[in-house]
Amino acid sequence: MNRKYGDQEVDVVIVGAGAAGGVLAHELSRAGMKVVVLDAGPMRDPQKDFASDELTMKNLGWQETRIVDGKDPLTMGHNNSGRGVGGGTVHFTGVFLRFQDADFRSRTLDGVGEDWPIDYEDLAPYYDKIEKEIAVSGPKHFPWGNFHGPYPYPEREPLSPNAYMFQNGCDKLGIKSVVAPLAILSAPFEGRPPCINRGFCNQGCMPDAKFSTLIVHIPKAIKAGAEVLSQCMVTQVLTDRTGRATGVRFLHQGKTYEQKAKVVILSAYVVETPRLLFNSADARFPDGLANSSGWVGKAFMPHSSHDVYGKFDREIRLYKGTPVLATTQAFYRTDPENDFVKGYTLHAHGARPVAFATAIAKSEGGPLWGEALQKVMLDYNYYGRITLVGEVLPDPNNRITLSEEKDPNGMPRAKVTFSYGENDRKLIRHAVDKMSDIIRAAGGTPEFTVPDTAHLMGGCRMGNDPATSVVNSYGQTHDIPNLFICDASTFVTSGGGNPTNTVMALAARSADYIKEKARLREL
Repeated sequence: MNRKYGDQEVDVVIVGAGAAGGVLAHELSRAGMKVVVLDAGPMRDPQKDFASDELTMKNLGWQETRIVDGKDPLTMGHNNSGRGVGGGTVHFTGVFLRFQDADFRSRTLDGVGEDWPIDYEDLAPYYDKIEKEIAVSGPKHFPWGNFHGPYPYPEREPLSPNAYMFQNGCDKLGIKSVVAPLAILSAPFEGRPPCINRGFCNQGCMPDAKFSTLIVHIPKAIKAGAEVLSQCMVTQVLTDRTGRATGVRFLHQGKTYEQKAKVVILSAYVVETPRLLFNSADARFPDGLANSSGWVGKAFMPHSSHDVYGKFDREIRLYKGTPVLATTQAFYRTDPENDFVKGYTLHAHGARPVAFATAIAKSEGGPLWGEALQKVMLDYNYYGRITLVGEVLPDPNNRITLSEEKDPNGMPRAKVTFSYGENDRKLIRHAVDKMSDIIRAAGGTPEFTVPDTAHLMGGCRMGNDPATSVVNSYGQTHDIPNLFICDASTFVTSGGGNPTNTVMALAARSADYIKEKARLREL
């Protein structure tokens, strides 16, 4: 492990080099701060370490054991957690949606969840900044929400057969759809090439056409002076007698090290951030750091992500092209005619063969295996897919805690407890019906509905009241002024669209706050 700063106290130590950690590292190091970033996974070279191979590239996701329970226990791993520098941005589909104004006022408008301590307008300039920084491609006009374009780069074309199928079905039903906004280049940018529709976005983009903090923010942070250490598992946040954070303890190749810092930022994502706070409990903070409210780990939310696969009498070839190229948010907001509140986004979503087989094998109606599975797989080219990104309401009973079982490092494994609420189930039923309708309208027959979840949010929610939240709107913990949480765990509600853009916008906003507080010597 080559050390630049070694045993020095640095200005900032960041735990996690994903969507948020990458942005923070870039912004703070560029401002002249001494920054160390620690990530539990490896630093990869896209040209050497990525492959167009579904099984091999599962290592991009967090594969360590997590204990799951609840009425609807989650499948953990590649679908909701990254591992390695770049985090989940290395293997996400690149869908880059903004949250809408209604997402920040859930309690006021819909009587559920809680309002965020910020409004859409607080994030709008940061959405602009991030989208320009990575040259998001998008439709000429985005018809929903607060931002209607233009995007920095033009929309992607041509689309995949699955996307055209989706748009055709939507058109016949009078449902508005557009080309999806994507963090994937439609033209050259900063030495990176435009997308050539290889279709292996979830396995890491070898040509670097798809954004990740691994290839964008982290290299820029290193150039500005940041030290980025991979294969370093942080096990504890250290505090002094006054209750201030003093740094972190981490493991690298079996040895224990400490990194002292004036400011500690946790960007370890929704499971690992609460796990780390709980494992850092001491006499002053017996229930875990930043947990005087008791809300650490509580009210985390996945997105419901059910899929409907339909069979067609023509070839769709789900492997062709970028996975998500068409989308609709026609059902995003609360509709008084529905028996549920909130809403969802629908995507035309490709699938490689292994993912297709794995999905349909666990479809509703019982497992599919053996000869029956083989028969369906022979017709793989004739199937289309639509997927759901559905809002799940916050429930304090859905929580991250520590289990009694320990990992090889002696750290208690995370226990992830999740159950859908009644509103969540009604929303899912509505979405499955709509997806099935679109497939029928496009000339197909819905054959498989696959329950799934994606993305994780919440568990260290932001708020103005220290009694009911963990951090303020900048991610600064109420209990420890120089300890920040900057990742999706600070979300108050989950929204009905992909969260990466919001995670990065929040991180950029927090970076501005930290820089100003450091300038004023108020941290």
